[in-house]
Amino acid sequence: MREEASAVAYTFFMDLTGLPNAEMIETGLSNLRSDLESIESLLVMIGAPRLRRIGFDVPPATVDHPEHRLFELLAESGADSAHSRYNALIRALTSFERAAECAIH
Repeated sequence: MREEASAVAYTFFMDLTGLPNAEMIETGLSNLRSDLESIESLLVMIGAPRLRRIGFDVPPATVDHPEHRLFELLAESGADSAHSRYNALIRALTSFERAAECAIH
């Protein structure tokens, strides 16, 4: 329990602006807190377990299967490119998570 509290406190003061894709993650967190479904909020829901371990205060998911919903949302705006855009978003999330983990160590 003590480790979680220190991670949250540290993340609270962490400057995210230098991390890759930070704006997208911040938008996703904000949208999730406002119960807004967006590409960014679905991406944050997908990354929630790891983001919480890093120390982010991620609200509970509002969608049962955010991976499926994200793909559906991407397919609505272009079925032919949904798969590649989905993979690019997951890579962007992973890049942010890795950089955030390095920033707190």
